[in-house]
Amino acid sequence: MTKLKVTLAAGGYDRLAALANGRVQADGIDLNFLALGPEEMFFRMMRYREFDVSEMSMSSYVISLTWDEPPFIAIPAFPSRFFRHSGIYISTKSGIREPRDLIGKRIGAPEYQLSAPVWIRGILSDDYGVDARSVTHFTGGIEAPGRKEKIKIDLPADISVTSIGPEQTLARMLVDGEIDALVSPRAPSTFFSRPDAVARLFPDFGSAERDYFRRTRIFPMMHTVVMRRDVYQANRWIAQSLQKAFTASQKLIYDQLADAPALPVMLPWLMSHIEETKREMGDAWWPYGLAGNRHALETFLRYHHEQGLSRRLVAVEELFAPETLETATV
Repeated sequence: MTKLKVTLAAGGYDRLAALANGRVQADGIDLNFLALGPEEMFFRMMRYREFDVSEMSMSSYVISLTWDEPPFIAIPAFPSRFFRHSGIYISTKSGIREPRDLIGKRIGAPEYQLSAPVWIRGILSDDYGVDARSVTHFTGGIEAPGRKEKIKIDLPADISVTSIGPEQTLARMLVDGEIDALVSPRAPSTFFSRPDAVARLFPDFGSAERDYFRRTRIFPMMHTVVMRRDVYQANRWIAQSLQKAFTASQKLIYDQLADAPALPVMLPWLMSHIEETKREMGDAWWPYGLAGNRHALETFLRYHHEQGLSRRLVAVEELFAPETLETATV
């Protein structure tokens, strides 16, 4: 039987390695795996629909669901998750000492609609009273000038977002005190080159993130996996096939980390970290599927709506292909 040729763009993560090297095969699919960085694959998928299946920003995907003709539909696999207290950087000229000091300040982000800033703004609002409407937002390239929102966003009038100048970068503006803080999935280069001028809002971010998880039980998902809707509608069986394959590829890493006679990555205290993670988060600390992620997804969708990115509150049930939400039992 001829297999369906499918091109998948995704990051080169350990949990996807078995899909990339063919150790795990998706039923009925001849998979062409393209390992790309997030900025490139998201831009190419959102702008030009270049791939059949792609890792995708949760925020960009949710925005696309509110369009008249949504171009994508997702499966409940989450290849990128990240606690984000580490991603808030402040100018030492700003006078910011604690989260509430951000109120009334100028805060940069590469794009307002990125998933990492959505989570950060939501956490700052829920835990510290720093609402998205209480600050002025600036967007643009962190290291290179000229970055724009990859998709058009239509924000309420009471949320102030301004693109920085064509020659400006957020990393430089943070050093010079032209913005007071930066929320970003990547550390600005000036955090390393100018520690006198740029610092983290949460220097002990690990403790803040552990406390956040203990209180909320949320391990924030940054990305999901989307199929082009035309590809899915012509071959609806691929949703379940891909979900099974992503889950099987991830399970190999769970198994490898549980029984590692040699370190699979160059972290000397990896085993200690794994044991701590299991104590804090359980054996399945990186859940796929809807059941173990409903609360986190509902929280993200609420943040997305509160921050003006989705004019209506998207329901969790709208996110994923229905074929991925039930499995056969014997």
